[in-house]
Amino acid sequence: MAVHARPAAFDGVDGFSYSVDILTDQTGNAAAPWGAYLFFVKWGRGEPQVAGHLETDFMVSGVSEAVVRHQLGAMLLGSVKATLDGLIRTSGSVSERPWWDVAANEHGEADEPPMGVDVRS
Repeated sequence: MAVHARPAAFDGVDGFSYSVDILTDQTGNAAAPWGAYLFFVKWGRGEPQVAGHLETDFMVSGVSEAVVRHQLGAMLLGSVKATLDGLIRTSGSVSERPWWDVAANEHGEADEPPMGVDVRS
């Protein structure tokens, strides 16, 4: 994750865009005084504006801020994405309704799938 010169960005399972950064803080544990965690910024639709955030607990802890930042920075992007999707599901932000139903209701339209979408299972 740390190989990029800017924060990584993902589409979450809730349909919103997220960017992620590694944050650090003191843990209060003398044996491992620093911890690092992932902080996901949720972006609103349309004009770029922050619509919320999600964050993990400490994912690594260690003796210095630099060490924990480096350790968490080695996390593969696929694992970061899986972590984001898990946080979204845990927060209850994922709709069980199909995307066309959500979009139609936002625009006051009927709850029908778009032409060509086979909804038979």
